[in-house]
Amino acid sequence: MAGEQSRHGDRYTPSMPSPSHHQPPSGKRRVHQELLYDPDIPTPSHAERAMTLLASAPDGVISTIATDPAGFPYGSLVLFGLLDCDPIFLISGLATHTRNLKADDRASLLVKESGPNNPLALGRVTLVGRCAPVTDADAARAAFLEKNPAAKFYADFGDFGLWRLRVERIRYIGGFGRMSWPDPADWRAADPDPIVAHADGILSHMNADHVEAMRLYCQAFSRTGPVASATMTGVDRYGFEMSAETTDGPRPIRVAFSVAAASPGDVRREMVALVKEARKKLNINPPG
Repeated sequence: MAGEQSRHGDRYTPSMPSPSHHQPPSGKRRVHQELLYDPDIPTPSHAERAMTLLASAPDGVISTIATDPAGFPYGSLVLFGLLDCDPIFLISGLATHTRNLKADDRASLLVKESGPNNPLALGRVTLVGRCAPVTDADAARAAFLEKNPAAKFYADFGDFGLWRLRVERIRYIGGFGRMSWPDPADWRAADPDPIVAHADGILSHMNADHVEAMRLYCQAFSRTGPVASATMTGVDRYGFEMSAETTDGPRPIRVAFSVAAASPGDVRREMVALVKEARKKLNINPPG
């Protein structure tokens, strides 16, 4: 089931084991030989995925050009906020990375997704640009404290200052086989996915209480044929992903929402509507 709600969206290309964490690079679409899915189903773009990851990451590593030992890359753990898609740092003048930035403003920030899986299979983003003291201190301070409220007690210390990394390039890696340099204009137009913070709860609920609905989704909106069971593996503003158990083994399935979801309530309404549509398409009368 394809949708048209994402101007920036990638097109879904499933691969195993988890379609939400694996996607071939742009221009190298990999097609499953049995063609069990619709390849035009929209998914979040790499710019949107990168922005979502950055908005949810608690910290990151800033890399600067060291003054001692001179010329070597130097990594430091930092907290950050976001102002118009640029990272904001509140850093001490005594810190090595601050001294490095005063000598050479080139820097990068690496943030990564956390989870129990192989770290190399998880998402990460590297932002590259030039870092300098902020020109709008009030806006920068508010942006930093919004993401790091516990920093309020030291935000006004005299040796701390606000710095802004003006992003020039973005490198997104979503796991094995999914990576790109998103266009900076797409990056600045991207919004964090509003569903990501609720995804675990939605997945747990669907996998515990709506197993039959997911089986119907697979059979109605893909070419799997009979499905013994299905597990929901991912959900975002544009749709959701499942792993379906078929006679030929597990197969990845993605189903799109009719409109982009802005809240868990929107997700619920879309999923209820899709159950009704699936029953109609499969000529199954609703229970009761």
